[in-house]
Amino acid sequence: MKISAYGYTNRGGRPHNEDRICWAAEEGGGVFVVADGLGGHSRGEVASALAAAAVFRGCREREEMTREAMEEVFQKANEAVLEGQKTPGQEEMRTTAVALDLRGGRAVWGHAGDSRLYRFSSGGLAFVTGDHSVTYKKFLAGEISAMDVYHDDDRSSLLRVLGKPGARGDTGAAELQSGDAFLLCTDGFWEYVYQEEMLADWLKSTTPEQWVELMLLRHIRRTPPGNDNFSVIAVFAEEEL
Repeated sequence: MKISAYGYTNRGGRPHNEDRICWAAEEGGGVFVVADGLGGHSRGEVASALAAAAVFRGCREREEMTREAMEEVFQKANEAVLEGQKTPGQEEMRTTAVALDLRGGRAVWGHAGDSRLYRFSSGGLAFVTGDHSVTYKKFLAGEISAMDVYHDDDRSSLLRVLGKPGARGDTGAAELQSGDAFLLCTDGFWEYVYQEEMLADWLKSTTPEQWVELMLLRHIRRTPPGNDNFSVIAVFAEEEL
């Protein structure tokens, strides 16, 4: 399986970027991580950097990736953020994270918070992670619609993030199919590009970079002044020619 990827991050309308992305696409596989330091907590950029590095390193060090292994990777990432909180001025730092590990014809992922993973397969949206937020709980309970999730006042009230004792990641796994595509992104991205638009732009794209560029054209038209940092990694899995 040929794996290709493209990543983009932008500080948006904020003074600095608290997002962190890292990835490595190799022959037949790769590891991809996106983290979003919480803007309301001091040194979010440090938290996201620590978590992203820990998740990326943890995945790369594993000889085999399973859901259980991904859970352990997120546990180690949480411990790294907690250790970083011992530095003065960093006591309250927190971060979201989402990760994807591709190898051996399988996809394994994990997430904590409201950074998302989308999987597109067989010409449609196959899966999207569920946000650990008050807003998403309201959606699951039928109190608001799917479109309301993008604008609800509670969408920044997160129920699970890295940097809290006992925090963990939710995980999932699936067989990797030729033609699959994945999108990892922060809330500063997905709040302004809807799922149907992600799908439409994917179907028009021949490379991950083209896919991201098409979505960014939608994003830039909608973001208000002072908008949040936004980051995205797009991944294509294709049969070798």
